[in-house]
Parts: sequence; structure tokens; C-alpha cells
Amino acid sequence: MDYETVDADTFGRSLRGMGLNLLVRDVRAHVAFLETVFEMAAHRVSGDFAIMEYHGQVFQLHSDGTYHSNPLQGLLPENPPRGAGIEIRLYETDADLAVQRAEAAGATILQPPTDKPHGLREAYILCADGYAWVPSRPISEPDKG
Repeated sequence: MDYETVDADTFGRSLRGMGLNLLVRDVRAHVAFLETVFEMAAHRVSGDFAIMEYHGQVFQLHSDGTYHSNPLQGLLPENPPRGAGIEIRLYETDADLAVQRAEAAGATILQPPTDKPHGLREAYILCADGYAWVPSRPISEPDKG
């Protein structure tokens, strides 16, 4: 599917499985963060919407204004952070490199890159909208100790 030219109806009808839609204050700024820190691809970027692609998986960003008649609108906090309680795990991203990029982009590092007992090296990066992005990759066997 060509995400640059697909119309909303066709795109919506194509979605299957589990979907992720993030409400953000500034779509373009959030796209820039995701492209810079996690090397994601962005499609159909506007002030209201973007399709994001990460290793063949897609999710959507919507501005608050697009949710004017959505039942979630009344639950959005007026003050940040907004995304408390959700971890967005990116299993194909180097945590060390992502943290370097995130620091340069002004994001908050909640946890630096750390080797975890569950076999992943991961970090916690908090974006301006309060979502916890968790870049992680498996620890190679020789590094396990």
C-alpha cells in the first residue's frame, strides 16, 4: 500500500490486528522526534495526522483537534505528561544510539541503556507528550556473563 497516496477510507478498511493511535499536541513535532530518535518513516504528515511506519508496522498520530467528538477527548489531562502508564516498545532499535539522539532532541531519559535480566538492553525515553518509548534489542549471548 502506498501510504502517501492512500485515501482515508481505503487506509481505514485495510487495518487489521491491533492498532496504536497516539493523541499528540503537535503532530509535526512528534513526527520529527520519531524520525530523529528512532529512524521511523512518516507518511501523509499534516498538522492533524500522520501515518508512522516502524519495521513494517504502522500506527497513527492524531492531533487533539481531530478528536473533537471522540469520547477520549474529555479524559486528556490539561498538564503533561499525557501518556502515563503506556510503554511503546521498539524491539529493533539500539537503546544507546536512541538515547544519544533523544538527548540531542531534548527528550527526557527516564532510564539510561541498561542490560536487563529478561535478555534485553533497553532504555526509557519520555517524549514531550509523555509517552514512554522503550528502544530495546536482545543482549547477545557472550555479553550475558
